[in-house]
Amino acid sequence: MNSLRGSRRSNRRLPKRAAIGRRSFTSTLKSLDELAAFGARISVRVNDLDRGTSVLAGDDFVTLPVAGLGVVPLLIELASAFETGDLDPLEIVERSSVAPVGVGGVWQHLKAPAFPLADLAVLAAATGDATAANALMARVGLEAVRARIEDLGLSRAALLDRFRDERGPDDAPHVALGSARELAEVFAALVNAEAVSPSVSAQVAEWLSLNHDLSLVASATGLDPFAHENDEHGLLFINKTGRDAGIRVEAGVIAGPRAGLSYALIVCFDDLSIQHRLRVHEAFRTLGVDLMEYVF
Repeated sequence: MNSLRGSRRSNRRLPKRAAIGRRSFTSTLKSLDELAAFGARISVRVNDLDRGTSVLAGDDFVTLPVAGLGVVPLLIELASAFETGDLDPLEIVERSSVAPVGVGGVWQHLKAPAFPLADLAVLAAATGDATAANALMARVGLEAVRARIEDLGLSRAALLDRFRDERGPDDAPHVALGSARELAEVFAALVNAEAVSPSVSAQVAEWLSLNHDLSLVASATGLDPFAHENDEHGLLFINKTGRDAGIRVEAGVIAGPRAGLSYALIVCFDDLSIQHRLRVHEAFRTLGVDLMEYVF
């Protein structure tokens, strides 16, 4: 994946005069400050992959709920188990083996009653399929994922529970927790072939490159949500989003001819009206515009 990232770059550079002022995240900071003024909790981090430095950070160490982004360490552990032979990618899992859940995804609408583990990984990564993710959690085991999180050095991350339509008093309050700093670091490790091993990194990055949800940060990229693996303009992009009531999260990697960035933004807000929600979504898009101006 590291060589892939390098191959997507060109030697083209903007004239210095044209580049002045285009690598600032002023618009993002203004947008996030406005959200904070309305009581939102925010964690944001952007890292320059080539320089290894942070170019934007705000409460990036704070642990917040990350909803569906908890699938990322699950996919890493799954890919590692495939590599070691502890799990067979073609092992069939029955949908009936997990409790029905309707919070997201497509498997609940399909006639096929079973899929192999490798296909469930695609469903979880590409469509945010909660049933597929729950089936993977049941097969891989939460304890194995938690051990993997520790091995990855993620001290502020946790996969707490499966996806549920409703959470009772005896259930964990959230699916997963994380911080923007560590999420950005995980995605940087994936594209730099440093997450467990080069083959594990490549496999997880491949799954995530299929993600259909380009409605938040990625809405500024102009990519086709259903086919963006090989962009004709040389844009390398992988991401994962997380959504729950009053929670919006996205982390990923974006690389163009001028630079490569890993990023993560977590916003927890009072979802009191459509206006409140759209204000949050616009902040994600603003970050996307600033990221695009940085890498192109």
